[in-house]
Amino acid sequence: MSHAATGEIDPHLDPTTATGIPNKKLIMWAFLASDCMFFGSLIATHLVYRLNPIPGNANATDTFDIELTSFSTFILLMSSLMMALAVNAIQKGNLKSMRRCLYTTIFFGLIFLGCQVYEFHHFVYEKGLTLGSSVFGSTFFVLTGTHGCHVAGGVLWLLSLTLYSYTGRVGKAEAIDVETAGLYWHFVDIVWIVIFTVVYLIEYVPLH
Repeated sequence: MSHAATGEIDPHLDPTTATGIPNKKLIMWAFLASDCMFFGSLIATHLVYRLNPIPGNANATDTFDIELTSFSTFILLMSSLMMALAVNAIQKGNLKSMRRCLYTTIFFGLIFLGCQVYEFHHFVYEKGLTLGSSVFGSTFFVLTGTHGCHVAGGVLWLLSLTLYSYTGRVGKAEAIDVETAGLYWHFVDIVWIVIFTVVYLIEYVPLH
């Protein structure tokens, strides 16, 4: 049965806009499109220097801890699942379930950031890989560090949204706010999958 037949408001449509898509979602899609190009340039830069290595670059296979990074990747994927459940919960008006899912998403995001901080500390103090040690170090830290900042920003956004829900101003009618945050979080997860593949996994595949 359609939303029109039941008299319910379709959270994915906004009849007040020319496109039928809520303005908040359009703005987020525009931001993500620009961010996609930004990350694309960082990833392309890393790959260019990998295909044309400069003497003195670190050997990634001797530096990376693929088990730790695989674990943090799994955690981030699980956070994306919880984010999707949070959106579904608020669309059904289940505020308590939304909060539980958002808190879990935040927790998983913090675990991911903790793994990244540990990894960076290990690289700098045990492997000697820094921003200035090699081109590989520069491209690696700028790319993964920028992504980490996006995750941290997402965690703060979700925490603020969760705390704001206790004011009684977040309900089924405001599901678009949670959905917009979910778009951002899913984008961050997708970007990491690309980074994990081209920066970590592909380093173990010989190119020559």
